[in-house]
Amino acid sequence: MRTFGLLWLSALALVAIGLTGVNFSQLVPAPLWWHSVWSPDGQDASQMLFHFSLLPRTVLSLLVGASLGLVGVLFQQILRNPLAEPATLGVSAGAQLGLALATLWALPGGETTRQLATIVGAVGAGAIVFGVASGRRMSPITLILAGLVVGLYCGAVKSLLTLFNHERLQSLFLWGSGMLNQYDWSAVSFLWPRMLIGLVIVLLMIRPLAMLALDDTVIRSLGVNLTVARIAGLGIAMVLSAMLVSVAGVIGFIGLFAPLLARMLGARRLGPQLALAMLVGALLLAISDQCIILLARYWREVPTGVATALVGAPVMLWLLPHLRHVNVPAVDTVRQSVRERALSTPLLALYAALLLLLLLIALGSGQDQNGWYWSLHEMWQWRWPRVVAALSAGAMLAVAGTLMQKLTGNPMASPEVLGVTSGAAFGVVLLLLLVPGDVSSWRWLAGSAGAGGTLLLIMLLANRGGYSSSRLLLVGIALSTVFSTLLTFILASGDPRTGSLLAWLAGSTYKVSPQQAYISALIALVLLSATPLIRRWIAIMPLGASVAQSVGVALRPARMLILLLAAGLVATATLVIGPLSFVGLMAPHLARFLGFRRALQQIVIASLLGGMLMLIADWLGRVLIFPYQIPAGLLATFIGAPYFILLLRRQHSA
Repeated sequence: MRTFGLLWLSALALVAIGLTGVNFSQLVPAPLWWHSVWSPDGQDASQMLFHFSLLPRTVLSLLVGASLGLVGVLFQQILRNPLAEPATLGVSAGAQLGLALATLWALPGGETTRQLATIVGAVGAGAIVFGVASGRRMSPITLILAGLVVGLYCGAVKSLLTLFNHERLQSLFLWGSGMLNQYDWSAVSFLWPRMLIGLVIVLLMIRPLAMLALDDTVIRSLGVNLTVARIAGLGIAMVLSAMLVSVAGVIGFIGLFAPLLARMLGARRLGPQLALAMLVGALLLAISDQCIILLARYWREVPTGVATALVGAPVMLWLLPHLRHVNVPAVDTVRQSVRERALSTPLLALYAALLLLLLLIALGSGQDQNGWYWSLHEMWQWRWPRVVAALSAGAMLAVAGTLMQKLTGNPMASPEVLGVTSGAAFGVVLLLLLVPGDVSSWRWLAGSAGAGGTLLLIMLLANRGGYSSSRLLLVGIALSTVFSTLLTFILASGDPRTGSLLAWLAGSTYKVSPQQAYISALIALVLLSATPLIRRWIAIMPLGASVAQSVGVALRPARMLILLLAAGLVATATLVIGPLSFVGLMAPHLARFLGFRRALQQIVIASLLGGMLMLIADWLGRVLIFPYQIPAGLLATFIGAPYFILLLRRQHSA
């Protein structure tokens, strides 16, 4: 592995140097490089561009890439989760919300104000996460869940603002894709001393940070203050991430992939992981950005974040055969103070009655120009398609999220991690943008093709590892990152048709037809009815592969069938109302917080909670700002996130 790692890093460095040399030579001849660096000729436009644009952009790409690798290692080390990255604790979402508000309010100050707004938004989101997780010594699982919810909430607020102010905030999509274009050395001058100070602080804390990978009991026995160590480490990581976002926008994938690759290359201790992750991050981002510069000479310039996803995801998939050398740590489970409950018949009847009441309200009540009214007899025939679609989609996403979390043993796993959601959405978006005229009747076919193609790729790429949780998560993340990045790039393209896509991408039930409602309900019934058949597998899977094999579970077919069932649920829900984030991720945790921890009981309660949450969100979306409507996907986050945070705070402060 060491030989492979050295060869791979050498090849990466040679590619970065070669591409940089080609781009430098196309602007300024090699003999003039030294002169252009230190004393450019003010009368030569090429030398001025070299000195004030190309050179600072190259230096910034190395700085940002190395810093993303650094903060990625910190997040994964402290949170004990291989999926953790700068976006995990809501930093990126908070920064985007801060910039959106600054743009809408037209605050004075230009670029300085924009940078300050992103930093304040990112740090503010992190402060909320710390406040929620302040009990139980900042346990990693509490921080992760609080960060995910805060990130989803900030993202929902930003999406709602964008939905009603699309033209004014369209530039946010381009900024959200990450841009490294420079016109002077100000960004480099701002970033490098702060990154250096952050690195020095991390190196001074290397011993307590290294211990944070151990069990909490062991750490306390060694005399380390858990709360102080976690707050200090995550505080540094979040502040550095906020500065990176303020300078370069949101550049994903590097912070997740560089630490993973460092472990693949044999780094076991924290110090070598930091060094390798910074080196890999710098080289990957430099290569991606130099490819963009070269491409811009012959076609057009694309955002840096798009290039990192398109370059990094194939590299990750190519390196998957070497995943056997990586020990992906198990994730802490949620410790709860509530006693475990049994799903009794009276309790199930109570949930069913509550669901029926919500159905009646959603079908019969509403607002018109004269105020509130109740008319179940007249209105149900118009509303039942969207009500059925919301109910079935919420239930399917909740069950799919439960299956993914049971299959992988990771609380961050959600339907989006599979990549099927993004694949289906990408297929629909391509259809709407590439085919002229009314193509609504072809939406299901395009979405099915995108979801099916993504699932086929997952099956092919994860097959070699027996559909292990590590391989499934990494393949899903790689594919989801590519599709999501391309969607953001399309939304930033300036095409006027993208405005109509925002509502659907936010999870809208506006245009669900009776036929689509029938199909979604039928598929939901069939797939949800199949879940009890695999209840033994999903009860055993979280215990680990060795335990499952010891009790006679055939891992490969069991994992494959669970994956297929989850993918079918996700694809159907996405095709009906668009891609959603909150329900599939949080409904399983809500069910667990209520005391339902056994596999089948958790699935039943999660499906009921997911369905009810989407029903409430769809009804409120119709009546809150009548005659305008808010997509149900956004409102599900607005409703569910505060309640989830309240439960999380209550369970972990006890």
